[in-house]
Amino acid sequence: MALSGKLTKKLVENLGAGRHGDGNGLYLVVDPSGARRWIVRVVVKGQKNKKGAPLRTDFGLGGADIVTLNQARERALEYRRMAKQGLNPRFNARQEIPTFEEVAQQVHIDRMPTWKNAKHGQQWINTLRDYAFPKIGRMPVDSIDQPEVLMCLTPIWTEKHETAKRLAQRIKTVLDVAKSKGFRSGENPVTAIKDAQVLPKVVKKVKHHKAMGWQDVPALYADLKTRNAMAAKALMFTCLTGSRTGEVLGMQWDEIDFDARLWTCPAERMKTGEDHRVPLTDEMLEIIEPLRKMQSNYVFEGQKRHHPLSNMSMLMLLRRMQVEGVTVHGFRSTFRDWASEVANAPREVAEMSLAHKIGSNVERAYARSDLLEKRRSLMDRWSQFVANVPGKVVKLTEIQKI
Repeated sequence: MALSGKLTKKLVENLGAGRHGDGNGLYLVVDPSGARRWIVRVVVKGQKNKKGAPLRTDFGLGGADIVTLNQARERALEYRRMAKQGLNPRFNARQEIPTFEEVAQQVHIDRMPTWKNAKHGQQWINTLRDYAFPKIGRMPVDSIDQPEVLMCLTPIWTEKHETAKRLAQRIKTVLDVAKSKGFRSGENPVTAIKDAQVLPKVVKKVKHHKAMGWQDVPALYADLKTRNAMAAKALMFTCLTGSRTGEVLGMQWDEIDFDARLWTCPAERMKTGEDHRVPLTDEMLEIIEPLRKMQSNYVFEGQKRHHPLSNMSMLMLLRRMQVEGVTVHGFRSTFRDWASEVANAPREVAEMSLAHKIGSNVERAYARSDLLEKRRSLMDRWSQFVANVPGKVVKLTEIQKI
């Protein structure tokens, strides 16, 4: 028979900050941050505190997101029975400790609203699924120490160093959450491993995306213009805008203001996590305007109706064209080289055209302009160069002053 009390499942989920009694010494404590945990207050029979009064003590029973109301009542009853027998629950309770995987899955669920996008959230749990769960997933979260963490990190520390660093950070997060809910104590083993420099130092090798020389882009662009494939149109647009693959392929019509000749890529698709305005040139508009008649949700529709092109579509097109040793992302570097070597564009304008953050946080706080009109001048000239459009060749002296 289920135990009863004053609280209900709905109240547990919705009560505000404070200490809320269920009866018989059981309380739900809601922190100002919204975190919820159970405690039980008992008086241990025959035991006195330092002042000689009956020993009244609070014990944590775990977070309300993992320990249900009924489970909390059952544990509280167990603690009261021990206290009545003169046994201190601190030394005699058999607390049900969740496994590492159970805590990790709950952390993943709790943080879903904070992920930059669904893909990022899935990558977070996938890293743990692939490299941590097989080794420590079924272990009680309070039994994981440095040897167990090293068991996960060591096999990939040098060969997949970036993945290993992400894995370490995610294991640390799970263990920190477990401690905050009363399931662990002591120092986080990930922190201890880092501080002691147990793992070897790995020199990061900078990998650059292979890029085409800016001198060769007009010829490639001319070839692309002869092709009707949607991937060709997307690649042309990507070359002209200097945007990332995901930013272009995810583009929808409501992001484009044709009157203002402006495309605003939303924050969720931007690496910076901020909206980015892209000035649209005549060549760019020439690519996308005919696509409006398709009435698709996406500007560059893939094989499935109202679905975008796949991430590999533009790279595979380059392979079919026998353009080797070049990546789609590399066209951003191509544009940056041209902007510096040919256009003599100010660094701030060129970097902002690629949606790169420039300067320190303080500098960015004061420099609120995204230099849209100066970037428009630069992108106009880049489009003319790529599309081999005759025009007035000038250095961008009008945008030298920032």
